[in-house]
Amino acid sequence: MTTLQAIILAIIEGLTEFLPISSTAHMGFFGSLLGMEESEFLKMFQVSIQLGAILAIVVLYWKRFFDFSNFNFYLKLVFAVIPALVLGYLFDDKIEAVLGNQIAISTVLVLGGVVLLFVDKWFQNPTIQDEKEITIKKAVIIGFWQCLAMMPGTSRSAASIIGGMTQGLSRKAAAEFSFFLAVPTMLAVTVYSVFVKTWGKGTLTEMKGYEMILQDQNHINLFLIGNVVAFVVALLAVKTFINVLTKYGFKFWGWYRIIIGTALLIYFYTK
Repeated sequence: MTTLQAIILAIIEGLTEFLPISSTAHMGFFGSLLGMEESEFLKMFQVSIQLGAILAIVVLYWKRFFDFSNFNFYLKLVFAVIPALVLGYLFDDKIEAVLGNQIAISTVLVLGGVVLLFVDKWFQNPTIQDEKEITIKKAVIIGFWQCLAMMPGTSRSAASIIGGMTQGLSRKAAAEFSFFLAVPTMLAVTVYSVFVKTWGKGTLTEMKGYEMILQDQNHINLFLIGNVVAFVVALLAVKTFINVLTKYGFKFWGWYRIIIGTALLIYFYTK
């Protein structure tokens, strides 16, 4: 992986991680388009640069994350993230196997787009406008909805936002809680991928993520550059998305997914 390729993937991660359009699908497509060879380091890199993206959320909403008097906020995030931690650990190998199937991911991208076309009509009368009104029970239900994103191409953001809207949250409140929930979820995934998971299992080159990063100076540079770029881009993308979502709803993103997903299906079928 070159520095330019790492920067492009990090830009895509920062732009798409918090949008309901699947960062996995976009990084897979651009990785293929850029002629990047499938490797354990590439897989680990795509996961680990989520760290930069979640730091952007912490910075943008620092008053929420560092308001230690609001213990209930942390409690809701802890309970909401448990389903993803348990199911993600149990199905890690199956999830990784699907990551290489671009046809399946592109198909899910299209199907998810169709769903987004109707979301605004399904949930027209929200009753919750702020995170403080969300109960622990509702937070846990949203956490289970987030687990749908274990199928690559679904979009963690889309699954958790729709889950929030099923619980009476407004579009803005659902999007913001999705962002908040992303922090412990993606932090856990990143820590697991870098420090716990053994990559290349069963081969002569099996290593932990941090061992791959520290393998040479180039890998260290790519890891650092990727996270910095993802952080900066996510800072810009999140606020823009909130404004567009609040004003226009999901239909734009639905059509975007359908068009891009169809284009990806054509591309990978004819490749």
